[in-house]
Amino acid sequence: MTGTNWQKSSYSAANNECVEIRTADGLVELRESDQGHLTLPTTPAHFAAFLQAAKAGEFNHHV
Repeated sequence: MTGTNWQKSSYSAANNECVEIRTADGLVELRESDQGHLTLPTTPAHFAAFLQAAKAGEFNHHV
């Protein structure tokens, strides 16, 4: 699979417990930095919808 380099949020600083993201073969892939062998692929449209929902506070009741 070809893709871009993994990126993590600047909020993570030097912490190794963060979510990383990249694009690969037309998909968006997510992984936890401490579990790099496990990835979650999704479409750009689904990922955009997830980000919009998170920004709108739709998942705040899980905190």
